[in-house]
Amino acid sequence: MSRFNHKHKLSPKAYLYRILFSLIAIAILVAFMPHGNTSAYHYQKGEPWDDEALIAQDSFPILKSPEQIAQEQDSLKQFYEPYFQQDEDALERQLTALKQYFGSTQGQSIPHYFFPHLSEKLRHIYSVGILSGESAALFDKEQPKQVRLYSGNESDVRQFSQLFSEKAAYEYLVHEDDSVRYNHSQLHGLDLTKYIQPNLAYDNEKSMQQRAEVDGRLVRTKGVVLQGQKIVDKGQIIDDELVNTLRSWEHHLREHKLTAKERLSRLGGRAVYAAILVVLLLMYFQQFRSDYLDSLRTVLLIMSLFLFFPIVTYIIIGHMWASVYLVPYCVLPIMLRIFLDSRTAFVTHVLSVLASAVVLTQPFTFIVTQIVAGLVAIYSLRELSQRSELFRAAVLVTLATLVTYLCMEFVRGTSDVQGISRWPYIYLVVAGVLSMLAYLLLIPIERIFGFTSIVTLVELQNVNNPLLRRLSEQANGTFNHSMQVANLAAEVADKLGGKVQLVRTGALYHDIGKLENAVFFTENQAGQKNPHDTLSYEQSAQIIIQHVENGLKLADKYKLPSAVKDFIATHHGKSLTKYFYIKAQQELPLNAAGRFAAFTYPGPKPQTLEQAILMMADAVEAASRSMTEYTEESISAMV
Repeated sequence: MSRFNHKHKLSPKAYLYRILFSLIAIAILVAFMPHGNTSAYHYQKGEPWDDEALIAQDSFPILKSPEQIAQEQDSLKQFYEPYFQQDEDALERQLTALKQYFGSTQGQSIPHYFFPHLSEKLRHIYSVGILSGESAALFDKEQPKQVRLYSGNESDVRQFSQLFSEKAAYEYLVHEDDSVRYNHSQLHGLDLTKYIQPNLAYDNEKSMQQRAEVDGRLVRTKGVVLQGQKIVDKGQIIDDELVNTLRSWEHHLREHKLTAKERLSRLGGRAVYAAILVVLLLMYFQQFRSDYLDSLRTVLLIMSLFLFFPIVTYIIIGHMWASVYLVPYCVLPIMLRIFLDSRTAFVTHVLSVLASAVVLTQPFTFIVTQIVAGLVAIYSLRELSQRSELFRAAVLVTLATLVTYLCMEFVRGTSDVQGISRWPYIYLVVAGVLSMLAYLLLIPIERIFGFTSIVTLVELQNVNNPLLRRLSEQANGTFNHSMQVANLAAEVADKLGGKVQLVRTGALYHDIGKLENAVFFTENQAGQKNPHDTLSYEQSAQIIIQHVENGLKLADKYKLPSAVKDFIATHHGKSLTKYFYIKAQQELPLNAAGRFAAFTYPGPKPQTLEQAILMMADAVEAASRSMTEYTEESISAMV
């Protein structure tokens, strides 16, 4: 909302806001900047390299591709032998228990030849080895080819597939062969499961050591790029080998450990850079829009948008998720143009782009492209009163960024149009589409920060709005007066560079308080008896003055924006109901100072250009109804 004087002495509160938000903004920018070495290379296999020639700043190894690594790891799996500790006494314990059973009274009913046969099978089972259910579950997904069994200082290699599970051991034990025929009812009474106990225990420590030894045989590199060597040249087609080399360079940048001196130097440089940008933003406000610093909601909105896009950029670059050209940076100037003004939108956008560009490897093209996008967004969107205007702005922004990026390609020396990568242009088109989502941000910003968008104002101007419809039905004279004032105020605001939609909406609602006592206002009497004839002058003045407070109550009831309520509160300022005051003084002269307050509107006075325009338009329209001649001279004299 524009004020009469943009440059004024800052209040202590504004100084506090300036210091506090400066420190917070600097801290946030520095905190979100990627801490290690980062790169912002964006390339696609089969496409030409879009940036300048890339030279290795350090020597680095060329890593094998993930596919090569996976293939070699599969080949090395055959050498992995998990360790199991073998319990040598397990067999003797079970044979002793089995022998005792056969010698017992219960075992007398079982044929004696069962014992040597079962003993022989148990010896085979325990010599091969029995895995517990837990140990077997460890290798459900991926079974090793061989395992190593050890007891004491001796070890032996077995095929993993030969080992018995508890279930397999039982089935082997009860399986009939040519040498014996079982009576299964007798075997059931024998309960052979208790003689089958796991005798192999998985040794995690030895197994992990052995796995580490096997993995250590894997060579993950296949060459080296020396410092100063060219990695890729501009326009060179990206093949599999180059993709792998570029990924190796990016990995080297991420893994390179900075020294304490390097970290301190980088932190200091980033802090100073962030401080410069924030101070420049505050200098702009102090010089041109110091009134914004008195408004906490305005400071919060500007700082939130200023910080949001650099933070998104830092996150994308830090994790190498996508191209920064996918980010719709022009949403910032669009939002600030709608809620504040063009100059603030442009300055904030430029500084936000500069804050974002600090982590890019090729920032010049990015900065130029985004500044052009911001300018086009601002110029193409004076007011957002229809959805189609935002669509038009998004189309113009997209076209401008595509042309600008192409021009920058030629500036950097590209001569072959066929060799230009299409991906940056796809990203810019996507960003243009995403910029249309700015429309969805209007309502959240209005509710969070308390601003009123042009869209909301245009919706409120609809005469089918419940409150305006009620005004036209119950106080038609006031409704017609408000329409005339709205047209007059909007015309003046347009000439003076004010906010036309805001003053028009404020004018339509400025007198809604007259609904409570409509007949007491001359425009609604239409030849009826004047009810003021039965009241004292002070009572009449209070009824007239009360329409301001009644209007504010109705505005709260119908949830009108605070920007509209400000017009209701200020459209009479602290003026005097002069007619009733003069009549009262003529009838019974009293102490003027003592009586003055009863005939005076509570205010406040207009605080903005738009509110002052409405006050004047309201007074002029009301006074013009008593004129007998409408000429330029008579109207000028009346004004």
